[in-house]
Amino acid sequence: MGAPKRARFLVLRGGAIGDFILTLPAIQALRDRWPDAYIELIGYPHIANLALAAGLVDHVDSLDRAETARLFTWRPSFSEAQAEHLRSFDVILSYLHDPDGVVMANLKSAGVKQVLYGSPLVETGHAIEHLMKPLETLAIYSEHPAPRLVLDASRGREWLAARGLSGAAVAIHPGSGSPKKNWPAESFIRLAEQLKASGQPYLMIFGEADGAAAEAIRGSLPGMIDLSGCTLVELASVLSACRAYVGNDSGVTHLAAALGLRTIVMFGPSDAERWGPRGSHVRVIKAPGGKLDCISITDVLNMLPPPSSSSS
Repeated sequence: MGAPKRARFLVLRGGAIGDFILTLPAIQALRDRWPDAYIELIGYPHIANLALAAGLVDHVDSLDRAETARLFTWRPSFSEAQAEHLRSFDVILSYLHDPDGVVMANLKSAGVKQVLYGSPLVETGHAIEHLMKPLETLAIYSEHPAPRLVLDASRGREWLAARGLSGAAVAIHPGSGSPKKNWPAESFIRLAEQLKASGQPYLMIFGEADGAAAEAIRGSLPGMIDLSGCTLVELASVLSACRAYVGNDSGVTHLAAALGLRTIVMFGPSDAERWGPRGSHVRVIKAPGGKLDCISITDVLNMLPPPSSSSS
């Protein structure tokens, strides 16, 4: 008798960083149930490569490829090679926005054995439970699942050491996908000043959408160390080597929580019960009346672990 056939799964997932991180428990559940399975992920590589680096998937491909675009058209002209590739999977799990069922119909027309669909639109409950729901068809259930990523932090430690920082550093991300979700830049500046005054090292993280906050903070904190223009995997490595993280409702905050950092997150107008990051080290501060400027510096400082401790 030959070796048993290796199970094959394909996961289709678009969305931003936070959306992807909230899908990780579903991917992890597949890996836990079938440790030797081949799992392929089609998404946005700059985000999806996090799962590859953590060993949750075996291969990442891009949603932007012309072959993938055919999935969204009625009566697509799949090449025989593409159809054969799709048929090679035992299960395809799609989180693509597919209100008319076009993607589902095309996958089935290609001869895919089993297609599971999870709408990326979350209407009730926490997003993670919603995204886990399709796996019940495979008899996979999980109570209060949380994303987790285990990555090599050696490059992150090197990055910190080269700038005179250590694992005692607090990572601060003052941005998000919307200014409405941001604690005021002035509050982040005061937080950084208090950390420095108490001898606690910190670094700032700036993304492409954080221009206004970055300009204000850089102008007020001359000589500060900041991280920008890197890949998500590089950012994750640095975060993995830090003591704690402070940020808004953002994708980077979800990443920090998944890496197991003590994560302090401020929630204002958005719904923490649906979109809040999960993890044993996550601390959510809900703004009174949804007004983020009502959250004090003391509220945040009191959530940070002592400088000599690890995230716990």
